[in-house]
Amino acid sequence: MIAEKPLSRNRARRAVLAATAGNTLEWYDLTTYGFFAVSISKAFFPTGDATVSLMLAFGTFGISYLVRPLGALILGPYADRAGRKAGLLLTIRLMMIGTLLIAVMPTYASIGIAAPVMILLARLVQGFSAGGEFGSATAFLSEQSSDRRGYMASWQFASQGLATLLAATFGTVLSMNLSAAQLDSWGWRIPFLLGLLIGPVGYVIRRQLPETPEFAEVVEAGEATTTPIRQVLGRQKLRVLLMVGAMVMSTAVTYVIVYMPTYAQKVLGLPSSAGYIGAAVSGVMLTTVTPLIGHLSDRIGRTKIMLIAGTAMVLLICPLFLLLSGSPSLLVMGVVMGVLGLLKACYFGALPALMSEAFPTATRSTGLSLSYNLGVLSFGGFAPAIITWMIASTGNHLSPGFYIMAAGALSIAALLAARRLLALR
Repeated sequence: MIAEKPLSRNRARRAVLAATAGNTLEWYDLTTYGFFAVSISKAFFPTGDATVSLMLAFGTFGISYLVRPLGALILGPYADRAGRKAGLLLTIRLMMIGTLLIAVMPTYASIGIAAPVMILLARLVQGFSAGGEFGSATAFLSEQSSDRRGYMASWQFASQGLATLLAATFGTVLSMNLSAAQLDSWGWRIPFLLGLLIGPVGYVIRRQLPETPEFAEVVEAGEATTTPIRQVLGRQKLRVLLMVGAMVMSTAVTYVIVYMPTYAQKVLGLPSSAGYIGAAVSGVMLTTVTPLIGHLSDRIGRTKIMLIAGTAMVLLICPLFLLLSGSPSLLVMGVVMGVLGLLKACYFGALPALMSEAFPTATRSTGLSLSYNLGVLSFGGFAPAIITWMIASTGNHLSPGFYIMAAGALSIAALLAARRLLALR
């Protein structure tokens, strides 16, 4: 049996950098796509109707999430059989391919129908790779130290905040320095090209890291499984279902944040830069507060923090959007997005560790991958398209808040059930 070594600062730092590089690239890319959806809709989905074009752009964004469960079923078990490191190396390669395709893709005006088809293909490659990224990376982080599982695993979600901050910063700079025509013509490609710099750095770091102590112990003890899918789907269905439920509020808020630059521009009549600045405020909150909550969850438990944050989110989200729709301004946008980011950080800072503890080490990557991606598919990928449709159909500017309320109620019920049925603290 391998004794767990104390987690040194150097090992913790290298593990965080290795695991979060791919997640940062994944979320940076999807956030950038969401932020620049208006420009992308004009470049690849021209229909003569701006709303229909935008719906097609967001629909392509959402369709890529249909292959995430497939990625989870293939890449998650691969990381349970071959190791966390092998899984991390494979997913980051696939992500770089998808991002490169979007960055250099000719527009509809240049190659016709092939342009949106290839954009869809690029999103499907990214969706497939993302299907295994979360499970591999979260398992890798959570298995570095059982005593600091909450803190280490929280960096997986903190990297989403960093990705949001980076994408929002580029969006703000570009929207304030380029004309609308320049942004629609070529400016939207710049963030995707810059995002490609993240991938090679992450790949090099990942290659140099050893396997996690917990997984190495399972292998040495002969407890590793060659049939992780069979075990998860056969014996751990309830765990998957409850973790999907715990996920949905977090993922709903994430994709509402992605939608906010479009909401600011199309619904509130604000410049798109207001949405980018608001998203940047949320990104700061998510990056800085999430690890603090992860650390706190190691001391007082995961579900207590998450239930408080989830309840606060359900109660405050509609008043926040009522304030924003009634007094649309850059200041109000910043305040609303700051509160939204804070509440989200308090909820999902403890979430990756909770999900890790719901599954045994031998099937952890598969269980994490499947539950995470089913949750994202259910309430995440199609959220911008659904909210766009809700607003267009009803004219109600509070639609994003109603969407989050529904997801929040489901997540609170799942957390209460997980505490009772799985004895998760």
